[in-house]
Amino acid sequence: MSHTRWKLTRDWRLVAGGTESPEAQAIHVEIHMASVLGLAVYERRTALGISQSELGKRAEMTQPEIFKIELGGTIPTLPLLARLAKALDASLNIALDGDTSTVVFTPHTA
Repeated sequence: MSHTRWKLTRDWRLVAGGTESPEAQAIHVEIHMASVLGLAVYERRTALGISQSELGKRAEMTQPEIFKIELGGTIPTLPLLARLAKALDASLNIALDGDTSTVVFTPHTA
């Protein structure tokens, strides 16, 4: 089953009054957090005008690893987050509040 079809099936079940298990809800929260981080990395990288390959070099990673992070396909470690912030010449601020999260890269000023 494709991801789109799976999502539609899930949404239909929820609309029909179905509920998700606590485990499924936790997984959805983790996916959302990873997506929020990925979007923040993408936005900061494009603001700098650098490629995924260049960011990978700066962060001692490969281009496919950057690609995976930007798609929300990984939950990085704290040391990796620190390397990303340094490579993006920014401070990383993460706010976690229950099911919501925000990720902001604040550019360093000269």
